[in-house]
Amino acid sequence: MNATEDRTGDAADRHVPVLLQRCVDLLAPALTEPGAVLVDCTLGMGGHTEGVLEQIPTAHVIGIDRDPEALRLASERLARFGDRFTPVHAVYDEIADVVAEHTHGGPTPGAAQGVLMDLGVSSLQLDETDRGFAYAQDAPLDMRMDPTRGQTAADVLNTYDERELARILREYGEERFAPKIARAIVRRRESAPWERSGDLVDLLRATIPAATRKTGGHPGKRTFQALRIEVNGEIEVLERAVPAAIEVLAVGGRIVVESYHSLEDRIVKRAIQRGTTSSAPPGLPVEPETHKPYLEALTRGAETADEPEIERNPRSASVRLRAARRLRPTPDHLRDSHDQRSRPVQGNPRKHQARKEDRR
Repeated sequence: MNATEDRTGDAADRHVPVLLQRCVDLLAPALTEPGAVLVDCTLGMGGHTEGVLEQIPTAHVIGIDRDPEALRLASERLARFGDRFTPVHAVYDEIADVVAEHTHGGPTPGAAQGVLMDLGVSSLQLDETDRGFAYAQDAPLDMRMDPTRGQTAADVLNTYDERELARILREYGEERFAPKIARAIVRRRESAPWERSGDLVDLLRATIPAATRKTGGHPGKRTFQALRIEVNGEIEVLERAVPAAIEVLAVGGRIVVESYHSLEDRIVKRAIQRGTTSSAPPGLPVEPETHKPYLEALTRGAETADEPEIERNPRSASVRLRAARRLRPTPDHLRDSHDQRSRPVQGNPRKHQARKEDRR
């Protein structure tokens, strides 16, 4: 099957959602009223949304994705649900604007009863070899989740200085040989600019010691992950998106987040702990109402996939799932800090128009 044919294939055949039933079970109690709104912040190929719409007939899902091709394929997959599904082209740190625009009905206008985030790279992006996400295939070094805008992985490799390259490889890829790889990348671009992923894989094989390659998996894994995170601003987006997502939740609403990287999970953990911990000064004889927790954790720490799940879906091997329920509105003295933290970068040109034509 050629690349064009593959792009038009059935999304259900190309994507197995991670911990699908657990996500649905965690969200379901918040979605029982007719028109209850779930925001799927990372729609991808629509697997989680399909599970919710099939099992919870009262739910309406707003599906956000920055990738136009993902929106198209997911919309085809979910067309049978009619107006219970609304696709939106946006980045999920814009969730407050999306919810304000698309939740005029439902139990709580202007708020959502559920939020789901399935972080990281999608099956679509890994499958499409010309996107440059997969180190197993030679392709242009692109890695943009929205291929219509922004810098590419090639831009990063060709313009970042050695220190900055080492930093992103170390922080986003947890690559122990980050300085050595960064030095080799800069040296190589002096003779020819970076363009193809295969050339990068060859350099990594030559740079990472052979003994490490035997036990550490594919030599490109960590570097490709780091470049993808940098190109798409994933950490910065997540730092804004999680507090923003909590703020759009109605009382009784639930948030479920699946992370695949320690940096992602740490951001989610901090945001949930902030809401589940009293903000009262220590030593007060009575805890003031305004300082009581406004979230309740629904998972004990981070849940992981069991062996049957991993066998069915190898991508679930690294998942860390956390969930929480809103108990009451965020106190005013904490909401101001949330608003600052969750505000998208000013001047952001990204739009969030509903793709009505994709729902046909």
